[in-house]
Amino acid sequence: MTNLTDHPDQQVFHEHRRLLFSVAYRLLGSAADAEDAVQDAWLKWSAADRAQVADPKAYLTRIVSNVALERLRSTRHKRETYVGPWLPEPILTGGDASEAVTDAESVSMAMLVVLETLSPLERAVFVLKEVFDFSHAEIAEAVERSEAAVRQAAHRAREHVRARRPRFAADRSRQRQVTERFFAAATGGDVNALMELLSPDVTLWTDGGGKVRQALRPVVGATTVATWFAAIGTVAYQGVEPADMKAELVEINGGPGMVFSGPGRVIATVTFDFDTEGRITALHNVANPDKLRAVADGTTYAIGTQ
Repeated sequence: MTNLTDHPDQQVFHEHRRLLFSVAYRLLGSAADAEDAVQDAWLKWSAADRAQVADPKAYLTRIVSNVALERLRSTRHKRETYVGPWLPEPILTGGDASEAVTDAESVSMAMLVVLETLSPLERAVFVLKEVFDFSHAEIAEAVERSEAAVRQAAHRAREHVRARRPRFAADRSRQRQVTERFFAAATGGDVNALMELLSPDVTLWTDGGGKVRQALRPVVGATTVATWFAAIGTVAYQGVEPADMKAELVEINGGPGMVFSGPGRVIATVTFDFDTEGRITALHNVANPDKLRAVADGTTYAIGTQ
């Protein structure tokens, strides 16, 4: 039986597959949608006259960007009518994400939430320019707009992201250390220890998508958030008793996170945002079962930009 990557054209696609997923996931905030976009790109690549393709990497990135952009426009209404806060679908990451801080930051839950507030065009332009370092001319070709329109969109997107996403957070070892302390305090029900780790105006965003009971508005303030997490070890959560609940520390979206599981299923993930001192300023809690499939599968994604 012939291996999938034996044919030269398939081999070329396979070489760039990780990159294509990395682009699509940052554009869509969903692993399932990103995988679908990569599959669509494969079908278009298979049908194309590849003899005319001078630069396969640029060509494939253009296809996947276009597919993702179409999907982004068509899902916009669904997200506007979503029950409670909309958070991206978390993914397990490893290796290259830890080494390249900029790669990790661009795929963090906090950054993806900010990208969600851009128009589809601005999001595509920002991701291709700021994350993947494409030129304005290359992006114009990819999104089928004039170079002037792309420059304008890039400027708007950059200003928008800069206003909502400060660039300087605590270093990664400090983030890991704080997450480990948070993990110990939450699983031990220690409210005071939790309070020490949280910024006074910390915000907890919970995404149940109307499928499971979650806070429909952000939970704000150290006392409220600390109390919420300290209860984990004492009350049933989504029908799972504390004795049957398992919590573990993992890398999610390029940073330290927590996964909560019950018998036979993943119940929720939690990721963190930090200030320069290493205090937790925001927590993103995804409990919508539709968004936990990638984590439940145990797939570790490479999210590098090369």
